[in-house]
Amino acid sequence: MFSLKKIFAVLTLSFLVLTMLSTSVSAVTPAKMKEAEALRVRTPMNIAILIQDDLISRVGNELGVTRDFIRSLPAGSRVMVGYITSGSLQVRQPFTTDLNSAARSLRIPAGSTAMSAFNPYIEVIEALKKFDASWKGPNAVLLISDGLDVSRGFDATAAGHTLDIDRTISEAKRRDVAIYSFYAPSVGLTSRSRLAASYGQSSLNRVSDETGGRAFFQGTTGFVTFDSYFNRLRQELNRHYASAS
Repeated sequence: MFSLKKIFAVLTLSFLVLTMLSTSVSAVTPAKMKEAEALRVRTPMNIAILIQDDLISRVGNELGVTRDFIRSLPAGSRVMVGYITSGSLQVRQPFTTDLNSAARSLRIPAGSTAMSAFNPYIEVIEALKKFDASWKGPNAVLLISDGLDVSRGFDATAAGHTLDIDRTISEAKRRDVAIYSFYAPSVGLTSRSRLAASYGQSSLNRVSDETGGRAFFQGTTGFVTFDSYFNRLRQELNRHYASAS
């Protein structure tokens, strides 16, 4: 049988262990809660998510984090999902407050040159026309694209300064829509040519910068996951609309 002294020692040790665990949990939980809260978009918004249909197959691996982003938007947000394909805008989900429905409407990009458009910006303009001026709250586009406009040939000196890019910027400003963009290479030029990739990134950067958004990319030919992009996008949205309120 255990002596009272041994029993007391065991109970004391157990109490100390439980105290340490409790202190550790109380110290970590608020920090994690604060981090999770910082990565949530806090302002309901109208956002159109547009995906270029001829992007490389690896973009399909990022559908999970894209769905998570849609579902994490605050109540009252409206989401549209569309694909830029073969010179047209395929709307998979018109603007809706049903975030689960919008998330489910995402599909893997076709990843084929048969789906390539001369440039994504004509379809971005079509998407901008679907924003209703009577809706309340911030308006944004998330454009997932290689940004390349070859509608009038491949002229690297014109990167970011084509007619359709100018029209996109003007239309977005007129409708008060900020365009955010994620760069990803297509199965065409931007997956083979650093010059073409740089051209596309420059174009996305100008469109985003001049409409109040931001472009996210890393390197000219490399492709990274969208996790870090979405974290930075959430931070940008919170910063932008907190300062505007």
